[in-house]
Amino acid sequence: MENKTNDPTPLRPLGERVLNADLVEMDLNTYIDQIKSETTWKENAHNSITLCKTDTMRIVLIGMHENAELKTHTANGFISVQVIEGTIIFNAAGKNTLLHKGQMIALQPKIPHSVAAKSESFFLLTLAPQRE
Repeated sequence: MENKTNDPTPLRPLGERVLNADLVEMDLNTYIDQIKSETTWKENAHNSITLCKTDTMRIVLIGMHENAELKTHTANGFISVQVIEGTIIFNAAGKNTLLHKGQMIALQPKIPHSVAAKSESFFLLTLAPQRE
């Protein structure tokens, strides 16, 4: 397998990292520190970084400030959300689920959902896109 990396950008000058290889290592604490050091985090309600990206799976670390919201949206695939730090409210199918550090939830494709941070929070979003 050919390793896949991303390129640095003006907003993420230290952005080059392996996204797809036989083995992709991820130090979540280092990535949380990186997110917190970026201008996007300082100027917006949330920030994220893709940690792994293949044709069949994507892993994204998302950070949200206290009281930040990700408005209702859908995903074209199965998702899981695992809280690494903080507390979030995950709303889907008319149900609010309070998730704390160490808890996670899974959701079927194309179900409208939203996320609200009760405190500064970081969570892993894993997406398995549906093939059409």
